[in-house]
Amino acid sequence: MRSLALVLSLGLSMAGGAPAIAASAEDAPAVAETPIVIGRSYALPSAVMGQTREINVWLPPGYAESGQTYPVLYVLDGGQDQDFHHISGIAQLGTIVGTTRDVIVVGIASVDRRNELALPTDDAELISRYPTQGHSDRFRRFIGEEVQPFIESRLRTSGETALMGESLAGLFVVETFLKEPQMFDAYVAVSPSLWWDGGQLARQSGAHLRDHSNDPPTLILTLGDEGEMMQAPMDVLTANLRDHALPGVKWDFTPRPAESHASIYHGAALDAFRRLYSVPAAPGT
Repeated sequence: MRSLALVLSLGLSMAGGAPAIAASAEDAPAVAETPIVIGRSYALPSAVMGQTREINVWLPPGYAESGQTYPVLYVLDGGQDQDFHHISGIAQLGTIVGTTRDVIVVGIASVDRRNELALPTDDAELISRYPTQGHSDRFRRFIGEEVQPFIESRLRTSGETALMGESLAGLFVVETFLKEPQMFDAYVAVSPSLWWDGGQLARQSGAHLRDHSNDPPTLILTLGDEGEMMQAPMDVLTANLRDHALPGVKWDFTPRPAESHASIYHGAALDAFRRLYSVPAAPGT
């Protein structure tokens, strides 16, 4: 009763005690409305994939006027309803506060993640559950033969490239690093699903590493507290990196025991930005 009386008293005018009358929508002043433009989305026809695919691009502020060239970060699961806004937001923050260099972010949208991001498996249960799985090689050709040329022909790129992905996309990052290391200068694999196909990729990583003779890239690995199924193949991969990676390969593994598979991506991506795109120190500092 007391709260009801308070509400009624607030509804009375101070002058005559009459209830206050809310302004109607017709009386409200006009408010200008404009869309917020984050980037550009392209519908890229793909002969490799046999369909049109979504490619999203975020450009650093001042890109149009600068005349400069920029590094490019390619983000897997980069659809507008996936990780594009997340990762481009980190790039925007680094630009605003001056903690990281300006970078172009290219989001490559996924449609069927196990088809596009997972390598083939002989596991009957996985095949039964995911009958379209196992075409990561085709998706890699799509990126190398169509996405990268599309970006390089339209934007002022510096030639410095990186590939980032989490979970199954992290598996794709590791596979690309091992099989086609020349595609990118740097690779960021967050909580990669190395358990896929019984951890076969991790077990074969030593042989792939020994086959490398080209300029070595950078590999950044991280994993949260995600159980033995995730940790065991990561241990195999890092052991092979220690034993077989070329001396010039810059790689490291950062455990994040305070994070889960669901929470790890933001902090790991922010850390990768700061490492890959750190602002050079001013002369004399």
